[in-house]
Parts: sequence; structure tokens; C-alpha cells
Amino acid sequence: MSQDNNKYVPPKIWKQDKESGGKFASINSPVAGARHNKELPVGAAPLQLYSLNTPNGVKVNILLEELAELGVKAAEYDAYKIDISQGDQFGSGFVAINPNSKIPALVDRSNSEPIALFESGAILMYLAEKFGRFIPLPLGKARADCLSWVMWQMGSAPFLGGGFGHFYAYAPEPLEYPINRYTMETKRQLDVLDTHLKDNKYMCGNDEADYNIADMLIWSWYGQLVLGKLYNAAEFLQVDSYIHVKRWANMVAERPAVKRAVDLSLKPIE
Repeated sequence: MSQDNNKYVPPKIWKQDKESGGKFASINSPVAGARHNKELPVGAAPLQLYSLNTPNGVKVNILLEELAELGVKAAEYDAYKIDISQGDQFGSGFVAINPNSKIPALVDRSNSEPIALFESGAILMYLAEKFGRFIPLPLGKARADCLSWVMWQMGSAPFLGGGFGHFYAYAPEPLEYPINRYTMETKRQLDVLDTHLKDNKYMCGNDEADYNIADMLIWSWYGQLVLGKLYNAAEFLQVDSYIHVKRWANMVAERPAVKRAVDLSLKPIE
């Protein structure tokens, strides 16, 4: 790395020669894989969830609690806390079910051979299809709409969390260019949602039956954001101007399953 008048010039070859700084600097690394041996506990329920109540974790919590609200016994689960600030995600047991070392991860033990899943979108699609709830199953417009918004969220939220959230709330110092860049994109995404929700009660329609995993995935990030639950950034982003997103976010937040999901009790892995 060379410096000229304090201007950063990228080196020809990047090397990790110092901590990156910021809230998660102590656990950041360019190398994947387990860093210590730690087996995961396994409970008696058919589904075993290993997670944290972050936006990505809350997504799965909501679906599991919505299934519980419907009395789906086969969707009963044990939930364990993966404390990412302490490096639990790099334990050998967790890496075995999620080589990407990110929460959430889930193991379906209802079959003769356990099925491990990672990535929140994959987990929600798998569970919704397994139990035939909260996802349109027949091919057609309803399913296409649901999957389109699911993929929109999976592709868009990294700009909100890893982009805006990191530089606005977690970086070692505020930097104008990245904050402006990711604020612009976050507000554009909120405008996409606000325009869509102007004519839709839920993400995929106006009937109660249209509430599905697209709402759960998107609410966990953007719903919580406009309700002032993320990054202490509500005023900065002028979230009150997105009136249709706010209406939808408040409505979803009042669902009993969602209320339980945001503060889900997670057992320590010990």
C-alpha cells in the first residue's frame, strides 16, 4: 500500500497485514473453515435451529412461529444461539452444517438422514414447501411473484446490511463516500417497496392468504428498519416518508408469531 497526501492507493496484491477495524474486526478473516472444535447440541424436536436474532435470523424465527401458530406439530423445533461476536459460527459443528459460517442454519432431523440447510432464503423456501404453507405451490403468477420478491430480498439486503449498516453504524470511522453510496441505494430500495405496497396489502396480494415468506424475509430487514429497530437510522433515512412501507411494517409487526420471533429465546450451545 502506498500513500500520497493521505489518499489510499490499493496495492498490486492485497494482504491482510492489519485488523480491518470496526465492530467485527476481531472475527473477520479472508479464510473460511472451522477455527476450533465445538460440537452442536441436538434436541428432541424434528427441526434444529442454530441462529441469532439478527434480521437474517429473525426470518426463520417468523416462519417457524407462524407454523406453530397454525399448530403444525411436525414443525416443532429447538433453537440454539450462535453468538457471532464470540466466534461460535467458526466451531467445527456449525461449519459442518454451514461451510459459509453465517447464521442461520437449520437441520431437519425428521428423515432417516438429517438434512442441513443454510442461507435464510433456502431455509424458508424448504420449510414452506415441506409443510405446504406460506408459499404458493402450483406454477403460475402467485408463485412467480413470491419467488421474485424472495430473490429481490436476498439480492438487495446485503446493500442494506453489509453496505449501509456497516459504514453507517459499524465502521471504525464515518466515511462520506460509502455512506452516501449505500444510503442512496437503501432509499431506492425503500422506494421500490413503497411503490409496490401502495397497491398491495402484502407483498404478493391483498388477501390474508397472500401473506407469505416474501413478507417474512423482507419485513425482517426493511420492516424493522422503518420501525426504527436497525442502526438507529430511522431519522437519517427519513423512513416516515415511506408511508406504505410503514403501514405494512406495522401490520406485520402486530402478528403474534412475529412478536414472538423477534425476541425468540435461544439456548446457549455451551
